[in-house]
Amino acid sequence: MEITGPMLDRFDEILTPEALGFVAALQREFGDRRLELLEARQARQAELSAGGMLDFLPETKQVREADWQVTPPAPGLEDRRVEITGPVDKKMTINALNSGAKVWLADFEDANSPLWENCVNGHLNLRDALDRTIDFESGGKAYALRPDGELATVVVRPRGWHLDEKHAQVDGRPVSGSLFDFALYFFHCAQRQIDKGKGPYFYLPKIESHLEARLWNDVFTRAQELLGIPHGTIRATVLIETYPAAFEMEEILYELRDHSAGLNAGRWDYLFSVIKKFRTRGREFLLPERNSVTMTAPFMRAYTELLVRTCHKRGAHAIGGMAAFIPSRRDPEVNAVALEKVRADKTRESGDGFDGSWVAHPDLVPVCREVFDGVLGSRPNQLDRLREDVSVSAAELLAVSETPGQITETGLRNNVDVGLRYLAAWMGGQGAAAIHNLMEDAATAEISRSQIWQWIHNDITLDDTGEQVTKELVERVISEELAKIAEEPGYDEGLYGQATALFKEVALDDDFAEFLTLPAYAQMP
Repeated sequence: MEITGPMLDRFDEILTPEALGFVAALQREFGDRRLELLEARQARQAELSAGGMLDFLPETKQVREADWQVTPPAPGLEDRRVEITGPVDKKMTINALNSGAKVWLADFEDANSPLWENCVNGHLNLRDALDRTIDFESGGKAYALRPDGELATVVVRPRGWHLDEKHAQVDGRPVSGSLFDFALYFFHCAQRQIDKGKGPYFYLPKIESHLEARLWNDVFTRAQELLGIPHGTIRATVLIETYPAAFEMEEILYELRDHSAGLNAGRWDYLFSVIKKFRTRGREFLLPERNSVTMTAPFMRAYTELLVRTCHKRGAHAIGGMAAFIPSRRDPEVNAVALEKVRADKTRESGDGFDGSWVAHPDLVPVCREVFDGVLGSRPNQLDRLREDVSVSAAELLAVSETPGQITETGLRNNVDVGLRYLAAWMGGQGAAAIHNLMEDAATAEISRSQIWQWIHNDITLDDTGEQVTKELVERVISEELAKIAEEPGYDEGLYGQATALFKEVALDDDFAEFLTLPAYAQMP
């Protein structure tokens, strides 16, 4: 195994020979299966682009009809009424653990820019937090952990199957980013978590099929064997954030049933996946501008109702979507309007039967907790709400064309603005970026650029101006929005130059990039 990234301060504590040997063992055993599954994604995409359709799988009907349950909730995961998400930098690690949330999604994926330093330091921060040796000071303020009993349960989200870790190679080939993140955390922190009465828990992103969940389950089984940890100690919650996965929820739970901690409604990436999978299929799969697509849209309503029904039928937690609002200490009116929207969102989720939900900022934890407290009371969850009233058809999941909303110049400009700002932040090493009072991550940037690509390639005209969305129009808007950004304090010409070139590549090229993070990562040192 070869490490090509620099060995910075304390990196030798994480990148030990034993830990790297563990990474290499998993990569050698599972790397080829991962690549085969990524090829299967491409084959499925070709079928959809040629006119195929998503549906519940006939070959797994017996799984959906059989009587089975996932393993009961693990210690520290019984009550998940409010979960906070964020990257694994030192300040966020302390603030998230102290936030009052039940769970912290420690994110190596969409909220983390995968600079080598960010990835390895993230593992140092997690280990130091478990050892209670982490500290941070900024602006004269010191940050320290509260007592263990008041801290959130750590759930780590590794990178998706499609991403490599280019600074680590086994037998001359890049290591899977998923296996790299999982293996280092598991090697260093699994026993530490067990010693604290909890365990090594994970969120699994971007899964597109039950076969990809099966691969994760096999990785978990092998990892536990290699380190002598009892089978079933690992627990994983799968984000249902790709369109194909919505048709395989029960099968995904079944594949992970000994290690399952439930499903999450990853709604922003879900919207991106809807666009990506059917981007060439005309108006039947055309979404209005992203800010007008709400969770009450018929196809989104079907998706969340089916998720709760599926989870509770199998004894698994159903976790709701993210509230991305960032409270402002300078604008109480903006806060009041936004907090009311957050409250309404969490009220809908708790009423639908979700067992908890996500927030992106510590100031939103009390709002989410209050709403779920009102429904749960002293109960840890509402797994007893089986939602047998719910019956969702494939046609309802596919009813994208029934989504109300427009495509306007304002929406186009917002997509460009958010895309440029986020990519500049990401290239600069910041994966969770505060933009216009919202915590944006890679998912919202993906929606922004993929919508523009879809509008261009489906001859869409703007509802307010009547102008057709063309490459030339988008290039003009990019120049105008960039000029506005350039007037702001802290503008970095180099980063925005990179961001602009990259945004044009992933939004305007004839060939659609599967993930914008792939060409972006190639440009990173």
